[in-house]
Amino acid sequence: MNINADKELWEDFLKGEDYALSHIYYQHVQGLYRYGKKFTNDDELIKDTIQDLFFDLIRTRKNLHGTDNIGFYLIASFRRKLATSIRKSNVFSDTTDEEYFQAEIVYSVEKELIEKEELTEREQLLQAGFNELAPKQREILYYRYICEFSYDQICEITSLKYDSARKQVFRALKSLRKAVEGKSSIVFFLSFYAKEILFPKKS
Repeated sequence: MNINADKELWEDFLKGEDYALSHIYYQHVQGLYRYGKKFTNDDELIKDTIQDLFFDLIRTRKNLHGTDNIGFYLIASFRRKLATSIRKSNVFSDTTDEEYFQAEIVYSVEKELIEKEELTEREQLLQAGFNELAPKQREILYYRYICEFSYDQICEITSLKYDSARKQVFRALKSLRKAVEGKSSIVFFLSFYAKEILFPKKS
């Protein structure tokens, strides 16, 4: 969905148009569920958090601001809610949300999209390099290259400072370049497979 369409849809939602709420929900609910699975295997917790998210959207609709990126708005809000829910579900945890809340994101190439059964040597090297990155680096690369979020948006989601987010991406790409050194350009690889490099769901 383009920026103008997202903006118009969100404005209709804020005005109380029922179709807008339904459209937003059915367009994003599966994506939010898959995103939640990167943090926890508790299906009921994820579903409850999604329901709480949309309930809060309805309840506070009159006080919400406009947006031209509904997907980002929902992910940012959902991540905060899910972090709190996961921390509260662990009664023995006294850590903060960000200390306890880390995505288990791993690299994979979606086979049905690229229509092959085995990874090439380059892809195997990249997979190994990606999975050796720190969880926070993998999460940031997910937002940057898969969700195509800006650094400002990444900072809003992760509570990182702008310079820190850029450094994390730079260091992560440097590590990935080293993993495929002499084989290919990681920048080209990431851009070429921008929509094919997906992050698997937990089963």
